[in-house]
Amino acid sequence: MRKRIQFISGLAVLVALVNSSLVALPVRTRAISNTSAAADTPANEVRHLIESYNADRGNLNRTYSDALSPARRIRFQEFFAQWRDNLAKVNFQSLTPDGRVDYLLFKNHLNHELRQLDEQAKQWTESEPLIPFAKTVFELDDTRRRMDSVDAPKAAAQLTAMIKQVDSMRRTLGAGPGSRSEEGADSKPNPDGEAKSKQAEPIKVKKHVANRTVATIASLRNTLRAWFDYYNGYDPIFSWWVSEPYKSADQALQAYATFMSEKVAGVRFGDATDGRGGAGPEGDRGPRGPQAGRSANARPGDSSDIVGDPIGHDALMVELASEMIPYTPEELIVIANKELTWCETEMKKASRDLGYGDDWRKALEHVKGLYVDPGKQPELIRNLAVEAINFLDQRDLVTIPPLARETWRMQMMTPERQLVSPFFLGGETILVSYPTNTMSHEQKMMSMRGNNIHFARATVHHELIPGHHLQGFMNSRYKPYRSPFRTPFWGEGWALYWELLLWDLGFPKTPENRIGMLFWRMHRCARIIFSLGFHLGQMTPKQCIDFLVQRVGHEPDNATAEVRRSFNGSYAPLYQVAYLLGGLQIYSLHKELVDSKKMTNRAFHDAILQENSIPIEMVRAILTKQKLTSDYTSNWKFYGLQ
Repeated sequence: MRKRIQFISGLAVLVALVNSSLVALPVRTRAISNTSAAADTPANEVRHLIESYNADRGNLNRTYSDALSPARRIRFQEFFAQWRDNLAKVNFQSLTPDGRVDYLLFKNHLNHELRQLDEQAKQWTESEPLIPFAKTVFELDDTRRRMDSVDAPKAAAQLTAMIKQVDSMRRTLGAGPGSRSEEGADSKPNPDGEAKSKQAEPIKVKKHVANRTVATIASLRNTLRAWFDYYNGYDPIFSWWVSEPYKSADQALQAYATFMSEKVAGVRFGDATDGRGGAGPEGDRGPRGPQAGRSANARPGDSSDIVGDPIGHDALMVELASEMIPYTPEELIVIANKELTWCETEMKKASRDLGYGDDWRKALEHVKGLYVDPGKQPELIRNLAVEAINFLDQRDLVTIPPLARETWRMQMMTPERQLVSPFFLGGETILVSYPTNTMSHEQKMMSMRGNNIHFARATVHHELIPGHHLQGFMNSRYKPYRSPFRTPFWGEGWALYWELLLWDLGFPKTPENRIGMLFWRMHRCARIIFSLGFHLGQMTPKQCIDFLVQRVGHEPDNATAEVRRSFNGSYAPLYQVAYLLGGLQIYSLHKELVDSKKMTNRAFHDAILQENSIPIEMVRAILTKQKLTSDYTSNWKFYGLQ
């Protein structure tokens, strides 16, 4: 069972966000947060534990900043295990309903973090033979972290030996992509870095392991640079001894990363892997990791840089259990196909209304041609945002605080970013994807067609209000201590749910409107099918792209960017699955509580927003006042498969 190393690295970013949201809130906002918290329980013992845990984890993340360091892994194993012991001492039966929810969320989180560390160790075992010099980098960085006195001559010797190790590995793998030469797999480096040859059989290096190793080398370069910069210039003896060996070591690592990427992984080496960190997606709140940002390799019309890191059935089951989704990957694909079939039926209805008969692809082509002129897209987005807000207000669907209405913003997306994110992204700032003067004519047309009026109308509200902007606004004010339990099934699911509900409420006024909404629902069905298919080893990245083009109707470059975004390491394996499935969870809960008249729309939506981003099964437990036990496991079948 394999799992991404980079999941853990997103922890530092997440904790920084948690800490900033807790510290930087204005006085008035704190009052709102404290008031809502006080209403939870007279004294929520578990909440206090979680708040302490958040602070402690922040300290450790800032101290053990290298995501791949064995010292960090060992320290966090101790940390999570200790907090799990602390939680076990809590008397579950004495807790209030909210306290019991927090207990189960915290328990689930700690167990998942420990499993992540185990999987990180397994992944490291796959890559370690390709980077024997990593030990030297970690030893040097650990010396700095402990604030020990630096032995400059020894450090220079270590770097020199490391350069020889790097060169030896290049020779070892130089027989060709995926194989080792006569200095084979059993060769072990001497202390001076020279490989001691031993008769060995050539071995194969899996493409995704090689690609992951390229990202690891970039991370090692970052760590080594931070170590060098810490002493350089401040310690003249250090600079005298170490400057040249460091420069040579950094160049050797860069050359090895290029070799590993191009000759072993078969991927053109881009600027993003120069050791200075990636520039991957930031828009959809996905966890970042060592591989994130390698999409600087991307070129229009080229998908050779898409490699991904499939994790397999067992690891998917572990992730689904953590997200409290009691279905198998195969069952989720069945759900997606059922939803996709419904969408195609509705597409045909809209197509008939436009005079295209059952050929909905012709109707889709008609809709794609309804785009605004260059320079007019920001005006369109603004008007669509206002239209959605007015629709919500007229039907009293959700509370929208005045400040939330006032503070959303807009920014245009760069051409480079559009190679990864071909459609707009959102939150407090909506990032608008539309062509620039530097794009080719073909690229401009694909971008305008893919961001046409009716596609945009279907999802502006997903990014702003009532979607991600309103979510973020409320998350910073209600139960922010639950941030470690953040899940895309709530984050993306909430925004997607509104697409489902607004359809039912008549938001699409014309056949073109309906096609715009249906296109995106089909897109989310396809995400489930191709992302799970990839991680199950059933689909290649090229097959995923073709599926989006042929089954959903994407422009080829937009489909390529979508698949690149899904597998470039910036998002966890279930992230793309979470949109529609999370939406279907809330949609099912809406039927249970609102359609039955137990709650109004506004009360239902406000209640969900005030619980923060947690697994939706726990939201349901809260709203239905479910009796919970300390050994509770997920069991809510929110979608019928029959």
